[in-house]
Parts: sequence; C-alpha cells; structure tokens
Amino acid sequence: MISFDGLVGLAHSRLLPSRLSSRPDFSCPSSPLPVLSLYFVIPFCRKPTIELPWVEKYRPTLIKDIVGNEETVARLRVIAKEGNLPNIIISGPPGIGKTTSILCLAHELLGEAYKKAVLELNASDERGINVVREQIKMFAKKKLTLPPGRHKIIILDEADNMTAAAQQALRRIMEEYSSSTRFALACNYSSKIIEPIQSRCAILRYTKLSDAELLLRLTQIAHDEKVKYSDEGLEALLFTASGDMRQAINNLQSTHAGFGFVSAEAVLKVCDQPHPLIVKDVLVYCQNAELKKANNLLTVELWDKGYSPLDILSTLFKVAKNSDQPEYIKLEFMREIGFAHKRALEGTDSLLQLSGLIARMCQAAQRLVNAQTVAK
Repeated sequence: MISFDGLVGLAHSRLLPSRLSSRPDFSCPSSPLPVLSLYFVIPFCRKPTIELPWVEKYRPTLIKDIVGNEETVARLRVIAKEGNLPNIIISGPPGIGKTTSILCLAHELLGEAYKKAVLELNASDERGINVVREQIKMFAKKKLTLPPGRHKIIILDEADNMTAAAQQALRRIMEEYSSSTRFALACNYSSKIIEPIQSRCAILRYTKLSDAELLLRLTQIAHDEKVKYSDEGLEALLFTASGDMRQAINNLQSTHAGFGFVSAEAVLKVCDQPHPLIVKDVLVYCQNAELKKANNLLTVELWDKGYSPLDILSTLFKVAKNSDQPEYIKLEFMREIGFAHKRALEGTDSLLQLSGLIARMCQAAQRLVNAQTVAK
C-alpha cells in the first residue's frame, strides 16, 4: 500500500509535467497538495448556470401587463385601485392567465406584506378535507397587521379538482373568517364548484387568447432573448398553442434550445404534432371523395409514423375549422371528426376508426355535392 505522502510525491514527480517548476508557486503552507489543488480541485468547484423557464421569467407582476381578456382585467384593475376585494372565482381554459391575474392582484393589494399574508395551494398539493380543516383554517385564524382595508388572501389554483367534502368544509370557513380573509379560486370549469361557494364569490370568466395577443408576446420574448425565427415558425407556434400562452412560450423556448432557429418544421418536431399541410391534403382528398388517396396518406404519413389517434383527430379538427372549404362541407367534417374524437376518448382509437372517419367524410362530401348539383 502506498502512503498518502508517497502518493503526493508520485503525483509531483510523474503526473505533473516538468514545466510546472518554472511557474510561480501557488502553494499554501497549510495545504498538503499545493499544485494538485490548483489543477484538480478548482474545476470541480464550478457551478453550472441554470436558465429560468421563460414562462416564469416573463410572468407579469402587474395587472396592466396581463395579455388579453381586457374587460375582465379592467375589473381587477378597479379592485386593485379601490382595495375592496370580494371572494372571486376565475374560470377558463389553461394557460390564459388565471393564476397570474390573481398573483398580480395580490401583489398590488398587499405590497411588501404579500409573503406573510398570502397562502397559495396549487394542483400539486393535497386537497382533501384535512387540508381545508388544518392548513387553510389555521392560516385564516392567523392574526396579521395589514394596511387598512386589506385582507389575507388564500389562493386555490385548480379549485375544481377539490373533493366535494373539501368544498363543503371550505364554505363554512369562507363565512366564519370573512372579516379578515378573502378567497381567490382559479378553475377550468366553474360548474364543478359547488353552488354555495359560487354564490359567495364574484365569478370572472376568461376566454382563450387570440392569435394577435399571443403573437405580440412571443415576438417581445423572441426579441429580448435574441431568438432567430421565421414567420412560418411563429405561425406554427400559434397553431400548436391554440390560445394557450403557457404552451406557446414553452414551445418557443424548447424549439430555440433544440434547434437554434424557430422554423415551422422545428416547432412541429418539438411539439410532436402531425404536419398541418399533410392533414390539409387529407381533407382535400375527402372533399373530392378520393377515399383511397386520403386513407393511404393518413396511414403512411401519420399513423405509420407513430402519431397518436387523439393528436391526429385534434389536428384534423383544427385544420378543418380554419380551412377555406365550403361552409356546408366544413360543418359536416367537423361533426364527423367530433364523433370520432368521442369514440377515441372512450378507447376505440385504432386505425380502423380513423379509416372509418375518412370513409364517412368522403361519403358526406359526395352526398352534399350531389345535393348542391340537384338544387341547381
């Protein structure tokens, strides 16, 4: 066995190049490894830099910076100015700014007291009746010194996922501590909140963001982050996001990190969605009642490449909705795609179902064209 001192001597005599002797002595009297510390310890002390997700980096902190839903946001602006906050429920699709709006409102109302006067529970937290009885009730009981006219705020994100028993317990707490605490609930469907809670809250409804609103924020972020992009790439981001700001920003960051350039092809690869142009060709073949060509294109370019039936059906619906086909054909196609999507959600998502959809769309298009011809 080689002793520690022998190992150090071996390192000095053999492992380190002889030209080190001409360099300045970096050793420290208290260090047993004068040169090794320079060459072997320092590299391991470097900490990798971790970039913050752009969704959090560019999350608005003021109500005036929130994108979209102007009328509803204007009501929040009035609440923030006057300070008279009621219990509120904000409902709407994901990624449109519900939670951000509540956080901005809480920041503007409470200022520096935000950290101690706000309790936030999101979807990752347990939401049973025990949490309501213990954590929420204990926070509501807590005594705090706040500016005049201000209240503690309890934020419940995705409140529609709370159990019925938890919602019943929450109803009583909202009444009991109404003098000191306000509740702000964010949910996708307000109908899943029990009626007694709905009657105690002001309900604000958010809608999906428009493409223009998404595009404005995406171009701002791309400019700030020096992202190279094409117009087709931005169009693909808007297509895949479907009004969801969070998804659009995440897709932008992922595409930039993976490819360095935001093009349509890169975005669709990152999102792993069927190419809209291929789907559009399938619909054109269906409109012309060319069953064999439509089915072959769907099988070879979509099914055989591993796209899930739900992704194929969702893309078919979005492309059909925005296509320039005659209105009567478009409506019939959307109806058939909707029924096929329902069956796929129930578990019948085989290639046979997709082929049956193609056949029904071809049949419907042929029937409608014949009816138009007879009418003329």
